[in-house]
Amino acid sequence: MMCSIIKRVSFLFIIFFVTQLSAQERILIFSKTTGFRHESIEHGVAVLKQLISSKNMLVDHSEDSQLFTDSILSRYDALVFLSTTGDIFNESQKAAFVRFIQSGKGFLGIHAASDTEFNWPWYGQLVGGYFSSHPAVQDAQIRVVNQKHLATKHLPKIWFHRDEWYDFKSVKEGLHILMDLDETSYKGGKMGKFHPIAWYQEFDGGRSFYTGLGHTLEAFDEEKFQTHVLGGLRYVLKKK
Repeated sequence: MMCSIIKRVSFLFIIFFVTQLSAQERILIFSKTTGFRHESIEHGVAVLKQLISSKNMLVDHSEDSQLFTDSILSRYDALVFLSTTGDIFNESQKAAFVRFIQSGKGFLGIHAASDTEFNWPWYGQLVGGYFSSHPAVQDAQIRVVNQKHLATKHLPKIWFHRDEWYDFKSVKEGLHILMDLDETSYKGGKMGKFHPIAWYQEFDGGRSFYTGLGHTLEAFDEEKFQTHVLGGLRYVLKKK
């Protein structure tokens, strides 16, 4: 009798454990580059893996585009593109990526994610714009224009931060801008008074978040930036 009870309790524990495991969100950090490669990628991956794991989510990292199939992507709830560059997908991989987003999943792009797949319009629309140029790394003044979002509610209205400040082209209309740059606070900006640097949107059935920050190794050690990225991830996962 006792043996039967123990077996039943063990069985119920296994069922509970498997259920809890399957209920956890799983994130893929993707950092493949075929163009410029940021030296902050490896450190950024390590930091993001620790941060995501600390929020009771499962996380993998890869630079292998062959993972972009329906069966493999179905394991994930969101993709984090960490400073990817260049053309990184073939046509079948692109199609699987599109279906992933159309199924309601999430995408988070960091820094050079906007320096990727310039000849694929769908991807440009997903990110919200493409990189065009940047001046030297320097301090700048970020204006937080939306302090209610998960990615910005912890930030002051004016955030002084040091990074590589991207100028963008083909910025999509209708993006929800979270932060923009005051170009009078640094040298070399080319966008003028409207210079968005972080935004979000609902796109093609899923959700997308992009931040232009994240060039330097030091950025990933800054708590404000870490919380900013985690807030973006929570948004694309449809968490409150």
